[in-house]
This record gives sequence, C-alpha cells and structure tokens, in this order.
Amino acid sequence: MGQEKKDRPDAGLRSLNHYRNALPTWRYWPREKLLPLVRYETPYLAWFQDKIRTPTLDSYFAFTANLGTHTFFMVFLPILFWCGYTSLGRGMVHILAFGVFFSGFIKDLLCLPRPLSPPLQRITMSGSAALEYGFPSTHSTNAVSVAVYAVALLNSPDCTVSPHLNIFLQAITYLYVVSIVIGRLYCGMHGFFDVIIGCLLGALIGIMQFVYGERFDEYLVSGNGKEVLIVVVIILTLVRIHPEPADDCPCFDDSVAFAGVLIGAEVAYWDFARSSISWTEPSPATVPYRLESLGWIKTILRTVLGVTCIVVWREVMKPSLLRVLPPIFRGLERVGLSLPRRFFTRASQYKTVPTHLKDHDVFPNISEIPSILTNIRHPRRRAVSIGPQSEADAYETLAYREKRRRESLSSPHGVRGSPATADHDSKTGLDGRAPTTNPRTPCRLDEYEHMMGTGTPNYSPIPMAVDVDKNARLSPVVPLDYSIDEPNETEMFSRIKKPRVRYDVEVVTKLIVYSGIAWIAIEGSPLLFDVVGLGLRQ
Repeated sequence: MGQEKKDRPDAGLRSLNHYRNALPTWRYWPREKLLPLVRYETPYLAWFQDKIRTPTLDSYFAFTANLGTHTFFMVFLPILFWCGYTSLGRGMVHILAFGVFFSGFIKDLLCLPRPLSPPLQRITMSGSAALEYGFPSTHSTNAVSVAVYAVALLNSPDCTVSPHLNIFLQAITYLYVVSIVIGRLYCGMHGFFDVIIGCLLGALIGIMQFVYGERFDEYLVSGNGKEVLIVVVIILTLVRIHPEPADDCPCFDDSVAFAGVLIGAEVAYWDFARSSISWTEPSPATVPYRLESLGWIKTILRTVLGVTCIVVWREVMKPSLLRVLPPIFRGLERVGLSLPRRFFTRASQYKTVPTHLKDHDVFPNISEIPSILTNIRHPRRRAVSIGPQSEADAYETLAYREKRRRESLSSPHGVRGSPATADHDSKTGLDGRAPTTNPRTPCRLDEYEHMMGTGTPNYSPIPMAVDVDKNARLSPVVPLDYSIDEPNETEMFSRIKKPRVRYDVEVVTKLIVYSGIAWIAIEGSPLLFDVVGLGLRQ
C-alpha cells in the first residue's frame, strides 16, 4: 500500500496529465500554447469586473446575456417565416447554425477553460454556470454574426426601410452587440481572447451569408433534389467528425440540434418552393402574408397555431423516439454499429431512458417556460457563482495550482503570483507601503493572481450560487487568506456541477426532432394556415 501510494501522482500532476492523455498531440500542442494567454488575462478581467461592477449592471448584463443565446433566436425565428420574411429568416438560420456548430467544434477541439473563478465571479440568471469550454465565445459569435448581417442588409441598395427607421435599427443593433460582448467579460464567463475570436468568427459568418446566401438559395431551389441530398450528407459528415472533448462538455448537443435545424430548413425550403401556395417574391418559397389583408387577429392566430404545432411535435416525438430507438440501437450494437462517442451511454448499458431529462436544449421544455418568463419580468434575479463549476474548471484550477507550486519551488525568492510572495505583498505591497484598508478598493493584479488556483471563495460567507435581490450590496474583495486549506482533487470534483447521463439515442433524437421543428416552421405551418383559413393566396 505504501509503494502504491508513493507511485500515485498527486492532484496537480494528474490535472496536468489529464489533457495530455486525453488529446492527440495535434490538439494538445495548440491548447498548451494558448493556455498561458487565458491565465495571463484572468487578473485583468477580475480587475475590470470589480472596477465597474454595480447591482444595476449585474442585472442588465445578466438579462441581455439571454438575448445572445440560440434559444432566444430559435423561439422567434419561425415568426419571420410566417410574416413573409423568408430571406431574412433563412439568413438568420444559416448564421446561427454555423455559429453554434463551429464555435462548439472549436471548443471541443481545443478544450480551453474559462478564466478562473476565483478571482472572477460568474454572474448568470440561471443559477448555474455553463458547463461548456470557454474558447471561443458562442454568445459573441451569435451576436456579431447577426449584427454584421443585419447592418449589411440595412446598408444595402435593396433596403426599403425609411432613413429614420434605418438609423434607429442600426443603433439598436450596435447597442445589442456591444451589450452581449462586454457582458461576457463583465459576467466573468469569458476572457478577452474568447470574445475577440468569437467576434471574428461571427463577422466572417455574417459576411459569408450576406455575400453568398442568395446564390446558395438559388442553387438549392433550382435543383432536382440531388443538391439537397448533398447538403444533408455534408451536414451529417460534419456531425460525425465533431471532435471528442476531453471532459463531459455539452457543446456537441447544441451542434447536433442546429445540424438538425439546418437539415430540416434546407429540405423544407426546397420542397415549399414547389408548393402551389408559396410566393416567389420577394424571395423564393416565401410564405404568403400581408398584414393589411390578414389583419392583426389572423396574424396572432397564425403565430399561436404555429408555435403550438412546434411544441406539440417536440413534446410528442421526443419521448416517443427515446422509447422506440433503444431496442434498435441495441440491435445495431450487436452487429458492430454503435455511436462511438465518449460520455454517451450505449443502449446495451441501460434498459430505458428517463422520461424527464434535464436538457441542454435549444428549445425549452414547457415546464421551463414559467421560470424563463419570471426571469424576464424580474431581471434582478441573478446568481453569483464562485469557484469551479465544471470538470474543465476543476482541472484548470488544479493545473494552475501545480504550476504555481513548481514555480515557487524553482525560485528561492518566490515568483509573482505565487503563495511565497503573498504574505509579504499583503503586508507591505510591491512598493514597500502598507496596503489600503478600504474594502471597496480593487485588489492589485498580484492579489487577483494569488486567488487563482485556490478553488475556494476569497470572501465569505457566500454560497457557491446565491440569488441577489435588488437591495443586495456587492461583496468587498479582500486579500486571500492562505491559512485556509485549499481543497484537494476529491473535494474539488465533489463540489462541481455533475453533467447528467446522456444516452446514445439522444443524438438521432435531436436530429429528427429539430429537423421536424424547422420543417414545421418553414413548410408545415404555412400549409396548415392555408387549410384552416389563415393563409393568403396570391
């Protein structure tokens, strides 16, 4: 037992080896080159957060973060199609699908962590921090791609919006994108590097859609079906080659959902263009709609009916597929055909899939809608999370702690950012003067750096996630007390949020369900509108 304990690596060494063992060299090498940048910017992010943080800004940025999620976009995108804005709706579907897919692709490829907490505090409206990797920021990608595409349309010669409305819409767009991007930094969810690359990716996607979107639509509509099949095969191939993450990260789930949306959207668009009720102006496969002809009552009824169809489809098909697919997957597994992805339980290892899964879905469950509306009505309801909240967070905390320990041992005088200098700096400061005692004065960068790798809050008593009401005061930031023992690896992983068990059948289920949602939004609902008397023929 003694020899076995001696040969067992300590927590820091295990955390350092985790990604080296889990990733191939061509993925591990760029991760190790970029990781120092993530660590370097963390103290500056903490300084920025503490410098400008107020309860009002907490509420504002926590609320506006919801406007950058794909859930927000996917709830409202169908309305664009039903109100005759097919070209705009398709453009939005494309840029969001590509943004979510490729940002998730890069996240799982490089497995870079979010900036460490502490010293950062993570501010959300959900009460729990995201389990995804940090690089790049999907919120920033979504927001910038939408903004670039919208501004390009507003500035195009074909824009029919009045000059005053044009200026107003552009101003709203700029305010929106700035709020999302700055909010990711303010809320402690991403670093400068994450949002910069996310913005660049979003800008590229928005420009590509504006330049080539119409050409792609013409290619798809003019074909005989072979073009649609090629597009579907390419999408499924991208899903198949999506990188395996080193940790249990839900990026792949979102990528699959939007792959399904894209498949359904392309098939529906191609088929609806051949329908007798579709209009060819202002773009092919346009849903017939004129407000002056239908009126507000029928417009509202169309929206309610369309949303109801989507909700019913999701609520019926998802549990049905989760019951039907496991026996099929077990049969495929017996002949050697199974989903070869980590962190997904194979059908042979379970009997049934639970009815109610805690999902990380694009569309919310019906049971989640009341809480979403409550958060919108009460934007001051937010959560402040301190400390690691995911496996990636925990591994990064342990790895940084080991790095700090080695640097301290290698230097007889200690190094900047190591515990060896913490006691001296906290008493005299780097300039030899006594530090200020004002609890609201931001810590120096060195003090923020000392907090990195602790894995515990540097102030107390604050639980890992607390609701902060409108009268709450921000907690003062004080120097870290190193007399408190840092948690070991076992304690660290016992505190983080555990991802739920995921099942192999969920991948195919998502593809079918979200393909169906897109088909209902683009073709199914318009056909139903025409049948029940809510349509409009040319």
